[in-house]
Amino acid sequence: MPYVIDSAPGPKRQAVESWLHGLDMVSPALRERIVTAWTTSFGSSTHRAIEAIPFTPAAQFYPLAEHVNEVTRAGMDLARRAEADWGIALDWDEMMAILILHDVDKPLLYEAAPEGGHRYTRLFRELPHGVVGAMLLKELGFSHLVVSTVATHATNAPFHGDTSEAQILHYADLFAADRAMKAIGAKPFYQRGFGSH
Repeated sequence: MPYVIDSAPGPKRQAVESWLHGLDMVSPALRERIVTAWTTSFGSSTHRAIEAIPFTPAAQFYPLAEHVNEVTRAGMDLARRAEADWGIALDWDEMMAILILHDVDKPLLYEAAPEGGHRYTRLFRELPHGVVGAMLLKELGFSHLVVSTVATHATNAPFHGDTSEAQILHYADLFAADRAMKAIGAKPFYQRGFGSH
């Protein structure tokens, strides 16, 4: 396995708890599993500080921790709108777990490069982004909805879930990701692959 489950108290767990937005929105038992998932990924990686992990090696300036919190906040806003406008009832524990954990495998997919910055790890070339995170979440007992949504959320996944939770994550994630794409001069996701209407 590319990770070792770490549920022990300590500085890594405290570091994770100190930056994750939305932990106060979930049940205590779920909070513990969310923190364990991030502590496991971070602790099994080569990174020594959460703040040093980038959203992607191409966008070193944009920390993964900031991205995750931006996605969580945007997703919470979208989820509230979905409930109010569409009349659906979301399970907020499930929704929050999906938002907070969507990129839980990224600490394992990037490493510091000898020449500076970051590069992709061997694991990145072995399994698609989302799959390792889903494996970890399954092992920690998360629901099928959380596991499958994390597994298939990446833009290059062969398919995406058809649930409201998957749709909310998609738009919250790309909303935050496009900030990084525009800053590095890459085409933002909202401009990719669309013809005339």
